[in-house]
Amino acid sequence: MSDHSDFQVTPTSSAIGAESMRPDLVSVLAGDPTLDRKLDKPAHYKVICISMYTKDLKNLDDMVENLKAKGMTKANRSALIRYALGEVNLDEVPQGI
Repeated sequence: MSDHSDFQVTPTSSAIGAESMRPDLVSVLAGDPTLDRKLDKPAHYKVICISMYTKDLKNLDDMVENLKAKGMTKANRSALIRYALGEVNLDEVPQGI
């Protein structure tokens, strides 16, 4: 299993603050209501969109529920997929997937 710190809190880019920005940009960006959201985006992950068959999604959800029933309360789809990716042996992947 690969080592992931999925639930670790890390500082965000908002720690940079306006004092390190050019004064002319600060005044322009001060009126931008999305600025805080842009600065608060974590850099250690990206949100992606993938397609899954409904049968596979049901299987994934069932696995997450089983993990939660075993006491792994922070189990979720993303964490389980990340774990599974860490366990893949590329030499054993069948042709034609």
